[in-house]
Amino acid sequence: MRFLVDECTGPGVAEWLRHQKHETFSVYEQARGMDDDAVIEKAFREGWILITNHKDFGEKVYREHRPHKGVIFLRLEDERTVIKIETLNRLLARFADRLPNNFVVVTETRVRFAKT
Repeated sequence: MRFLVDECTGPGVAEWLRHQKHETFSVYEQARGMDDDAVIEKAFREGWILITNHKDFGEKVYREHRPHKGVIFLRLEDERTVIKIETLNRLLARFADRLPNNFVVVTETRVRFAKT
């Protein structure tokens, strides 16, 4: 799969995804400082599923009706990299086929596919 990892989600997540053999673009590593509009535009235009823990992307999708190829919003109590990776690992194991073109809200204990 192809993932664009938002700057706030961090390079550790991007590195883990690469080790899992996913094509990964890391904003932190490759385009630090890129604004949210440019991030969602790049993800859509280039066919990346965006992984973020920044709630503003919900507003971009729902209020501004920005197109996307999939958004994974990590809404975690504990935002340490290890927790992000454990959460994504569970998500990918159970729902990888449902991630493209969906807005997915993920907590440590729940996965919700939101209507877009």
